[in-house]
Order: sequence, then structure tokens, then C-alpha cells
Amino acid sequence: MKFLDQVKIYIKAGNGGDGSPSFRREKFIEYGGPDGGDGGNGGSVILKAEQNLNTLIDYRYQQHHKAKRGDNGAGQNRTGKSGENLILKVPLGTQVFEEDNKTLIYDFLKLGEEFVAATGGKGGLGNTRFKSSTNRAPRKFTKGTIGEEFTIWLQLKTIADIGIIGLPNAGKSSLLAAITNANPKIANYQFTTLNPNLGVARYDNREVTIADIPGLVEGAHKGTGLGLQFLKHVERCKYLLHMIDITNDDIKKSYNQVKNELKKYSSKLSKKKELIVLNKSDLVDKNELKKVIEIFSKSMKSEVITLSTLEKKSVTKMKAKLINYAS
Repeated sequence: MKFLDQVKIYIKAGNGGDGSPSFRREKFIEYGGPDGGDGGNGGSVILKAEQNLNTLIDYRYQQHHKAKRGDNGAGQNRTGKSGENLILKVPLGTQVFEEDNKTLIYDFLKLGEEFVAATGGKGGLGNTRFKSSTNRAPRKFTKGTIGEEFTIWLQLKTIADIGIIGLPNAGKSSLLAAITNANPKIANYQFTTLNPNLGVARYDNREVTIADIPGLVEGAHKGTGLGLQFLKHVERCKYLLHMIDITNDDIKKSYNQVKNELKKYSSKLSKKKELIVLNKSDLVDKNELKKVIEIFSKSMKSEVITLSTLEKKSVTKMKAKLINYAS
């Protein structure tokens, strides 16, 4: 399934049905009087957050959505049937914006949440409603009102407890695959991950949601690489796991490069609580590894740990660490 995190759609609620101007016509009843029923209400367009969705791709191919109109009223005081509401399912973390794509209307933060994006029109009144002591045979009735219609933007910002960030090919997807139920694409080249991937890690009857964010390169906040497109997904993560390839020539430079991109995109991102992970520790001599950690940790305010996704003990330790970190 392709990943799409922004889409523009048109929604139209159903119009209300018209009231009926009917009069009672029955044999042997001389003065039947009015018996026109009311029109039914139009259906509304409702957005609902669903659990098993992680993309807005469905709305790329169908961009016009209309709810059904209410039926007209009828004789014998029969009220028209109301139009059915149209339920549009969206992923958790979806934000609804007005047509300018800047004014936020609604933000889905909980599963099952519903938001009435366009309200259906009210049904018109039948002539029975206008009967009075001075007007025994009213011919007056009202038409149903028009349902609301809007052009809106849907933007998806992934919600996760922990977001894995770092340069391309740092091993983010390998970690996600090792500790969660996710199956991200893994290969030995940059930008293997083209879209954010979500997974759930479980340990000691507790669980944590983890997001693998595509690699950030220098200039990401300006749109270089895939950064600008997916930096917004980092905003929704409660904590960050900053992964660094320990075999890089200058791991401090690698760290600062990513941190600078976060800061330039949003100062809030650079202030998020983070855990620094020096990955691929199995490729470095143990004595050398101690020296690297000691030198690097001195200039870091955040906790620094090592990881090898090829070692089961290391992965288990990391999983427990992340569960405790986010709880």
C-alpha cells in the first residue's frame, strides 16, 4: 500500500427533504384538511478515527464525498426518511484543515473519535404544521435546507510513543524489525525507508508504539532528501531515539547534523527527551568501543547506550529500556 499523508477532498452533506402540501381526500369525509408530512433531514458527513489505517491513500482516488439527501414528506402525515450519514474513516493522528490548508479545524488524537465535518440540511415542514383555528386549510409548506459543503485538507501526523531518528542507513529499520511486529524494508543503502513505519514493542505485559522516521540529511528542513516531508511526523512522538552508526568517522558530527535539522524545523523538536543509541557495536573492538563511548558521552546531556541488532541479548535489553523509557 502506498503512503500518503496529505490530501484535499470535497465533502457535501445531504439536503433536507421538502415538506408536503398534501390534503386529505377520502370518501364520505367532506372536510379532510391538510395532512402533509415533514421532509427528512439530510445525512451528515462524519470523519472517524480508525485503528487499522496508516495512510490517506484512499482519498487520493476518490476526492468527492456526498451524503444522501432526506426524502420529501408525503400525505397522511408521513415524514420523509432521513438521509444516511456518510462515515469517512481516517487514521489516528489525522488533522483537518480548512481550504487554505492552514486553519486547523479538528485533530484526531483518540481512536473512535468522530467529527461532523458537514451537517446535513433540515427537513422542510408539511402544511399540517401551519394549520390553525383561523387557517383550516393552509397550503403553505417549506422546502428542506441545503446541506453544508466544504473543501478541506486532511493531513496525517503519525502518533507514537517513541520516534527513531538519525542519518540514512543508521539501522533504524533494523531495530524496528527486531523489537516490534513491523516488517520494514531493510537494505544496505541510503533512503531504504521512504515512509514512516509503525510497530508495537511488548515486554512484561507492557507495550510501546515506535515510529521509524526516514533518514534526515543536511538541509532536511528545507526539503533536501525526504526530511521536510516527514519531519512533521516527529512532532507527534513523545520521545526520540537518536540512532547513530558507531562506524561513522565522526559520530558527534553525525549527531549534531540531525539535531540541527530538528532545531531549524522546530525548536520544540530539539527539546524533546531523547535516548542516544550507538548502533552496530559488534563492528567495533571492545576496547575501542569503551573509548568512543567515554569521549562521546562527555559532551552529551542525554543518556548514551550501545546496540547490536544482531545480538539477541542486546535487542532484548533495548526493548526493556524503551518500555521503561516511555512508561
